[in-house]
Amino acid sequence: MKTSVINIAIGMLALFTASSCKKDTRQLNSDITAVSTLSAPVNSASLNLQPGGSSVVFKWNAASASEGGVILYEVAFDKADGNFSKPAYRVLADGTGVQQQATIPQDTLNKIASLAGIASSSTGTLKWTVMASKAANVQIGSAINTLQITRPAGFAVAPSTLFLTGSATEAGAADVTKAIAFKQTSPGVFELYTSLQPGTYQFTDKATTAGTKYYLNGSGTIQQGEQTTAISATTGAYRIRLNFNVATSNVVGIQSVGLFMSAYNTEIGQLAYAGNSTWSNARIPVTFYQFSWGRDERYKFILHTSAGAEYMGSVNRDNVAPAGQPASYFNLTPVTNDQWNNTYKFDPSIDTHNAKVDVYFKANAAYSHTGTAVN
Repeated sequence: MKTSVINIAIGMLALFTASSCKKDTRQLNSDITAVSTLSAPVNSASLNLQPGGSSVVFKWNAASASEGGVILYEVAFDKADGNFSKPAYRVLADGTGVQQQATIPQDTLNKIASLAGIASSSTGTLKWTVMASKAANVQIGSAINTLQITRPAGFAVAPSTLFLTGSATEAGAADVTKAIAFKQTSPGVFELYTSLQPGTYQFTDKATTAGTKYYLNGSGTIQQGEQTTAISATTGAYRIRLNFNVATSNVVGIQSVGLFMSAYNTEIGQLAYAGNSTWSNARIPVTFYQFSWGRDERYKFILHTSAGAEYMGSVNRDNVAPAGQPASYFNLTPVTNDQWNNTYKFDPSIDTHNAKVDVYFKANAAYSHTGTAVN
């Protein structure tokens, strides 16, 4: 009898526990309303985008949830004829999605406009709304504003690497995998010292047939496409600078590189282009200048270009002797034409001897040079 009472008590306790669990379990209510008011930018606002311009703040009124809780927001952009079923771009609201605003850089808006089919240097329409979500419930805003976007010249998404290829180049056009790499000097900006011969050339972001191709039109503006740029001048050395942020180019011929000795205040030798971004002279007679206090060994370089003379020298205004210095001692950087500042010092072994001098403008390393004594 005692055992039966205990079994009945245990059964009732289990039933009570199960009943209690059922009462505490309920479905999460994720019902929310759509965002119905967009406050900034106002409808039909015009934005004239500029590279690096101030960010634009998008604002809206809050959505509401029937039982409270966290609501996340995204600003959705689409083409003028889009319906936001597949937005061209989405930007999470400030504060990891919880604030009723989104601060969007102009560079991002430029990319969004490009994805929506608005060409550079032109004006087009974007639509935007705010998508509110709670759990898996996503509500597209009932309010939709338009923006008139004027894009700057240039590419919303610039290549991160760049190569030169074509019949006019040192690598030729037969094998694009041998295309010549540019140096990236800053995001979207590239530079290359090379030679060109009569023929055609183009640029590619990958040294493969699948790379995105670019060319220069008649005014020197960078364009995307399979076309090539023709060159009919005689073979010569050039410096090619391309800025994809504003779609501009600067191509200058380099006649020679001069070795400038400060104490003589003149060039004592010329370096000729030797291929592979290198200028060289195998034998330049070097004699240090005799002052009352000793012999002066300071020097730097002059680039003779079609746009005028440019000086290249040391990042240090006053330099020590090269013995024991790191390789970076010989790095080249643009400097002024000051007779004495930003110069290097030759090793004493070069005095009254010939010097083999090489200048390297390599894409995969710091611009640099060497100078060694030869018989």
